Amino acid sequence: MLKYLIILLDDTSTSYCHYENQKSEKRLISLEDLKSGILFAMKENLMVQFVYPNYEIPPEYKDAIETIDHVKIMPSDLENTNNADVLVFNQNFASSFSEEKIEANKDKIFVLRTSFCGNQFSTDVACNVSILANINRINIIITDIEKFKEEDFEKYKNWLSEFGKTVKDIYINGKTPQINLLTDRILLENMNNCNAGFENITLAPNGKFYICPAFYIENEEDNIGDLKNGLNIKNQQLYKLEYSPLCRICDAYQCKRCVWLNRKTTLEVNTPSHEQCVVAHLERNASENLLRELKTVGYFPDKEIPTIEYLDPFETINN
Repeated sequence: MLKYLIILLDDTSTSYCHYENQKSEKRLISLEDLKSGILFAMKENLMVQFVYPNYEIPPEYKDAIETIDHVKIMPSDLENTNNADVLVFNQNFASSFSEEKIEANKDKIFVLRTSFCGNQFSTDVACNVSILANINRINIIITDIEKFKEEDFEKYKNWLSEFGKTVKDIYINGKTPQINLLTDRILLENMNNCNAGFENITLAPNGKFYICPAFYIENEEDNIGDLKNGLNIKNQQLYKLEYSPLCRICDAYQCKRCVWLNRKTTLEVNTPSHEQCVVAHLERNASENLLRELKTVGYFPDKEIPTIEYLDPFETINN
């Protein structure tokens, strides 16, 4: 059942997930298509998420956006982000914001997109306690999961362990930020995946619908309908959790279960890759360790995350 409509305002709208947006030529959605998309959302009772480029959109677009309940997702380098609900950073985080600016924006959701493999991993979010302690929520998105090798898994495991110590110290000092990689699994009771193609779809600047922004960025021909003719999602059941044999019995509840990454790496939207599964379970296990530590200082006394002996569910099938 659809719940959300994502509207990309421009071809250069910021990525807030795993995919890279390599488009550099501006193509603003037409005002007519924007209004039609908003009307579609109203008729279907959908919450709208508007994804912004890093330039100021025209006043008439702003007026149209305010006609419906919505969330604004903006890149951090946009000149005016005062009205943002979600702020997206690419690689740089601590260097982008002064403590004063962090304080002014602490009620927003922060998204940090960063690669992990190689030497470009942005560690500043993990070591800058003054930032983490003064925001409500941050989602850290690893953008190159499909490139992980065994040495990267070990490196990521160690980084999560050190990151957990930082988070514990923040909690001891009375602050409780939400950090998707570590605290979501503690708080969740069920899978909380992206659910693109089932709970949310995307309207692109060309007036056509897509499973998610990544499908549009990768191939504009890969659409699932348009504003004139409506939706046509083939085999829509495959985007549902119950049609994913591994994921439906998994308890790495914080996993994005990215259907674009699934298709890219396994050619099946409902089958995750080895890399995506291992990364999700490393985060799950790090959350288990953090929970154990937080219980010693009085947090989450009734929560439990059971110990498991595998990182990839395929291992249990093969054994």
